[in-house]
Amino acid sequence: MSNTTPTHAPGAIRKKVTAPGVRARKGREPLTMLTAYDFPGGKLADQAGVDVILVGDSVANVVLGYETTNQVALDDMIHHTAAVARARPRALLVADMPWMTFHVSPQETLRNAARLVREGGAEAVKLEGGKSRVEMIRKLVTAEIPVMGHIGLTPQSVHAAGGYKVQGRRLEDARRMIDDALALEEAGVFALVLEGVPAPLAQAITRRLSIPTIGIGAGPDTDGQVLVMHDMLGLNFGHYPKFVRRYADLSREAVAAIDQWIRDVHRGGFPSEEESYHMIDAAALELIEEPAGTDRAIGH
Repeated sequence: MSNTTPTHAPGAIRKKVTAPGVRARKGREPLTMLTAYDFPGGKLADQAGVDVILVGDSVANVVLGYETTNQVALDDMIHHTAAVARARPRALLVADMPWMTFHVSPQETLRNAARLVREGGAEAVKLEGGKSRVEMIRKLVTAEIPVMGHIGLTPQSVHAAGGYKVQGRRLEDARRMIDDALALEEAGVFALVLEGVPAPLAQAITRRLSIPTIGIGAGPDTDGQVLVMHDMLGLNFGHYPKFVRRYADLSREAVAAIDQWIRDVHRGGFPSEEESYHMIDAAALELIEEPAGTDRAIGH
């Protein structure tokens, strides 16, 4: 029996994950990517041993209470990325570029991505879209900012798409998505997220690319998988997509814990003697027995 600690075990000593390291994982051990939006989330994800932490613009829905990801701003993403960065994860830290921060020009895209790196501590950025994003991606790659692509169901396009719908079910759409994937690879992305894509199409794209694919609602044949932490842990107070597997129900446990605390407070069971601080001399008895309304200084 080997005494070697698996690289995915909590507390295992792991090398720092980099964008080139992620790219080199193509066809090897599956990649794991999980979202995090704050210091505790970053610590939890990294201690569990994920390869990539994504500060997703899904922070809009699961943390900030917005209806769509389009409502989160660049300053929001910088704020949350910096919080995760302070966890000093060994995982690669990727930050989403929010809506309208990479649409106007390559120059503006570069300025916005640079803020995520300089102020937020991101080690790579992710942006949504296919061929229309090639010029922006090339600008970032030339500036040595690693870029992760994202095609298929792209939440920032919810209004144009008419909702959150699986993409690529028709042959024409599938061929267009394959072309998009190849164009993004040629532009220099080091990995590609495939979201809301039929499993056979995701498999076809994965086989055609020399960079790893990371699926979410894209079947089992991608090079890795990503989930939203709040979905996985049962902390989503809205709709759970079909592709989510809940590994815990922390919202139920949290409500039960808070309810128990309320009950303890009401019955006088919290705080206990052990949870209270005590004085170190006889002044305690004198203070307790002192008549109400006195203005005599304590200790005199």
